[in-house]
Amino acid sequence: MVTLTIATPDHVDSLVPMFNDYRRFYEQPSDSKAARCWLEANLNQNRSTVIIAETPHDQQAIGFAQLYPGLCSVDLTHFFVLYDLYILPDYRRQGVARDLVTYATRWASRKGAARIDLETAHTNTAAATLYKGLGFKAERNFQKYSLAL
Repeated sequence: MVTLTIATPDHVDSLVPMFNDYRRFYEQPSDSKAARCWLEANLNQNRSTVIIAETPHDQQAIGFAQLYPGLCSVDLTHFFVLYDLYILPDYRRQGVARDLVTYATRWASRKGAARIDLETAHTNTAAATLYKGLGFKAERNFQKYSLAL
């Protein structure tokens, strides 16, 4: 069992190591200072919502999910992008990721969002299994493109 909370700037110290490890998973160089700056800016400027998972007995941070707001002009609605999801290795396969994503979907629904979008690496089969099990559907109508600037 974990405690799930919407993070505030007071949570940054406990988020930085996990956020840095999350970025390293995606082959980015370790940079705790940049991770701290990113999280502080996002939380202080309400650019994202971070849900933090903590152990109930000692409030140790063990995972997080970060969502960014999005707009859809076709549907004339707003949605959220679940962009970051990370669980400390010792707490994986215990339902923490499932709890975070479930909390995120309920939170987004209460905010009136039409949907949650997400993407993951093709090789991240554990995440794909989780998302499919929670009812997420793979996008088949659109192709994703990116242009580095």
